[in-house]
Amino acid sequence: MALSGRRSIVAGPRVVRPVPSPTSVDELWADTVGQDRAVASLRSAAERPVHAYLFVGPRGSGRRSAARGFAAALLTKGLDDQATARAVGLVARESHPDLIVVERSGPSISRDQARSVVERASLTPVEGDVKVLVLTEFHLVADAAPILLKAIEEPTPGTYFIVIADDVPAELVTIASRCVRIDFTPVAEPALAARLVAEGVAGEVALDVARASGGDLRRARLLATDQGLAERVATWNAVPGRLDGTGTTVMAIVDDITAMIDRAQQPIDAQHADEIAALKQRIQEYGERGSGSKAIEERHRRERRRLRSDELRFGLGLLATAYRDQLVASTGSGRGEAGTVAAISEIHRSVEAIERNAGERLMLLALLVKLCPDLRVSAP
Repeated sequence: MALSGRRSIVAGPRVVRPVPSPTSVDELWADTVGQDRAVASLRSAAERPVHAYLFVGPRGSGRRSAARGFAAALLTKGLDDQATARAVGLVARESHPDLIVVERSGPSISRDQARSVVERASLTPVEGDVKVLVLTEFHLVADAAPILLKAIEEPTPGTYFIVIADDVPAELVTIASRCVRIDFTPVAEPALAARLVAEGVAGEVALDVARASGGDLRRARLLATDQGLAERVATWNAVPGRLDGTGTTVMAIVDDITAMIDRAQQPIDAQHADEIAALKQRIQEYGERGSGSKAIEERHRRERRRLRSDELRFGLGLLATAYRDQLVASTGSGRGEAGTVAAISEIHRSVEAIERNAGERLMLLALLVKLCPDLRVSAP
């Protein structure tokens, strides 16, 4: 299949200056790229905060980095410079004892998970007078919303909620009415690329990485040092041409994709290994109590899962683009247009399946089988 107008991701050596750990709230705010209006509103709100905020916008728009900035502004009030630097560093890693980040453990926020949020919201802060709960992906709150309503509406003194959602479905309307809404827009690729260039990424690489990151600065920074990005782009783009109607080929493609994602995970695994080593050193010096080891383990698990989900979304986006290119090339000829449209629809359904925590390998196998309507199974 011929692809139109697509240039390859820049490969080759990449030298990127390491980004130092933030030590001030301003540095954390700076990580929310392209959302000047939202950041200005939150900076002002941090002076006299209310009990709950709702961050609404697309994935990768900076909602989570803004949540870290806002949480740091609340948690560092009244602290001296040294204590502020420590707190900011912990918030940046989402490991501050009074910053509770809640992520769904299933296809939606369960009622049991909602009850756990209510219980954690009622606890006394560990280090000061303020506790911040960040509730992620709460457009998937389903029937658990009523359990959370009173806790969000009337939290204990010093407790603040940040609810993050892609949109506001009917189940979230009542909770939304109790929150101050902050809207986030998609991040323009040039703005993200400019930030990467300022951090030492070459201009052409920065544009490619900005495009591949979905607007997420953390992911962009990771990809900027990722030598395997070009390989992954080429592998996904080649999928339509490799499908030959045999189950053997489908299995081989899935093996290649999962192995690529495993390799893509190596940089973040290296980061995690460094953090674990530093944690062990702190435990040796100060003891296990208050080390945050459990929180760090949970954060590492979330970050690995998020990376693999991001890689799948990115790859499926490339795959959908390949089929759209095919559709454009065949428009008016009547040759295979219906099948190409059906393929794009199946890819979009697979993206939605990622949101429901579908098994990675089974989801890919099911998709590629559907992209081969005349699948032939090889004899053993």
